[in-house]
Amino acid sequence: MSRYYEMSVEVTGYDPEKENGIKAVAAEEWSFEEWTHYADRPGMDDNEKGMMSSAKDNLSGGETEEQFAERLIVAIWKTNGSYCTVTVDATYLESLPYETHTLDEDDYERLIQPNTGESEQ
Repeated sequence: MSRYYEMSVEVTGYDPEKENGIKAVAAEEWSFEEWTHYADRPGMDDNEKGMMSSAKDNLSGGETEEQFAERLIVAIWKTNGSYCTVTVDATYLESLPYETHTLDEDDYERLIQPNTGESEQ
């Protein structure tokens, strides 16, 4: 059974020379394609510079969110050749919270009545 997710990954403190390899290995683990890089700001040290991506895809084979995150993080660490901070956010898209909004005839009368120029208070 597969489950539909949006996964986001954020990587900071990585070796800039390994950036393309990190992107490639992340794309092998999930359908990450587009990456956003943090802008260099004055006073920002190398450990704060980073990149992030998100994509929607399916977890399958009974793999949990935790197992996926561990698999992705380990692949990125191996590619980087050393520790870097990797954060994975998982959003299960098949059962998101939602609210239902329904208006009744009184609302219809209140919202559709002709504008008389007078305000209701």
